[in-house]
Amino acid sequence: MSSINLNKLKCYSAFGLFFSAATCLAAPQTDDQLQALVKATVTPVMQQQDIAGLAVAVTVDGKAHYFNYGVADKSTGQAVSENTLFEIGSVSKTFTAALAAYAQASGKLEFSDKASQHWPELKGSAFDHISLLQLGTYSAGGLPLQFPDAADSSDKMLGYYQQWKPTFPAGSHRLYSNPSIGLFGYLAAKSLSQPFNQVMTETLLPKLGLKHTFLSVPASEEKLYAQGYDKNNKPVRVSPGALDSEAYGVKTSAADLLQYVQANLDTAKLEAPLQKAIALTHTGYYTVGDMTQGLGWERYTYPISLDRLLDGNSTPMAMEPHKVKWLNPPQPEPANVLLNKTGSTAGYGAYVAFVPSKKVGIVILANRNYPNGERVKIAHRILGELTR
Repeated sequence: MSSINLNKLKCYSAFGLFFSAATCLAAPQTDDQLQALVKATVTPVMQQQDIAGLAVAVTVDGKAHYFNYGVADKSTGQAVSENTLFEIGSVSKTFTAALAAYAQASGKLEFSDKASQHWPELKGSAFDHISLLQLGTYSAGGLPLQFPDAADSSDKMLGYYQQWKPTFPAGSHRLYSNPSIGLFGYLAAKSLSQPFNQVMTETLLPKLGLKHTFLSVPASEEKLYAQGYDKNNKPVRVSPGALDSEAYGVKTSAADLLQYVQANLDTAKLEAPLQKAIALTHTGYYTVGDMTQGLGWERYTYPISLDRLLDGNSTPMAMEPHKVKWLNPPQPEPANVLLNKTGSTAGYGAYVAFVPSKKVGIVILANRNYPNGERVKIAHRILGELTR
């Protein structure tokens, strides 16, 4: 493991719970040491945030490690495993981005295309002047975080887009948006001449080797689908909505999602168009503060302080517009970066982060929507120990 320091002795604390010298560990080099690190890091958070079940998956130099805690369903007591299915919310956007990048790598679209080129019903609207890249990077001119309730269905979204007016000049501001990246994915599927769910299920996911990642959980897998719990601890699962599959609709396991991370860390086994697609999702298109916007993924120079990573995953970053500085030309993935994405639905919380140069990555899945900051702290601590 040339990229990991396995010999240096170090102590760690888990969010204010300081451990004595007896709990000092060498940088994790065995499964037991890594398990001790993960357990000490996540257990206090599960208690503080009242999380029923949590799955952590870590990859180190291509080797997968799984750590499972609590229950997938309080009513049955079924234990969480690496095969438990969780809703991953906006981590779904990275799959959508990969599909759009695959469409470009396959010659079916160009990111510079205007949106209305791929959906003639949008001609004469603001989308004559908005590029696919602007949709995919939330910079279309102020599309909101969510569809308005009156437009949040597949039969009403076209009318919404046709009448929508930008708040900002296209390309000038980032405003995180499901209708923005959702349309990006919808148009990518159109360019591939298939509905989004079909092309994801029949093309992209199989090409990534993901057999337990779904937009609609089949009956045969329902027993593995964790029950989510809302802020009042009531059972809840994701509700249907306009472009839900494209923006937040994926359900997957820690094992499958870690395999996806491993594919992002090492694309050598993927076919050439998909290798190019993954590279396009890791490419930087503009910056906002310390964050470089990829497609789906958000990128930072690594190592990065916890405070800076928390800032990049903060509520203001998701809810407020920010001026952008475009990178011309776009910047391919540099040597030392961390890529990450948070995701939530009403009853689930997900976080994925990986450092390609160190060959490490982490997946954290829970059946509760707990604060993004707590997820980031877990990952930052564990990745930090693995990469020192």
